[in-house]
Amino acid sequence: MNGALKWKLVAGFLLVFVAGGIAGAALGGFYARHLFFDVHRPGRVGDRMKERLRAELRLTPEQVAKISPIVDKTAAQLQEIRHDTGQRVHQIMTEAHKEIAVNLTDEQRQKLQQIEERHRHGRHRHGLREFAPQSPAATP
Repeated sequence: MNGALKWKLVAGFLLVFVAGGIAGAALGGFYARHLFFDVHRPGRVGDRMKERLRAELRLTPEQVAKISPIVDKTAAQLQEIRHDTGQRVHQIMTEAHKEIAVNLTDEQRQKLQQIEERHRHGRHRHGLREFAPQSPAATP
């Protein structure tokens, strides 16, 4: 085997290795996105509960029909708790920032407001609008 052929083989193996790594990273990223963002969507809680109960308890279609209103009611109650908790967290953080702002310089207050804006925009980007304030928080 001559030297040129060896280098071509090495280059080919490296190319396949790199292509496999890129493909693996892309597929892993799609899976992670599905796992962490799509599965945990609040609106899908009831569907996931029904599917899990159906599969694990081997429910008949009639049983699924009978428990569906119960699961839907439970999912709505859980969503309401989640919403209320999110609002409380937002109120507490807003109050904390107001108290903190009193002890800051004008430049630091401006940076704190930028942090709040980044957080608010980040929540919107991920579809978590329900807890974001309706208007920008005013700092002293």
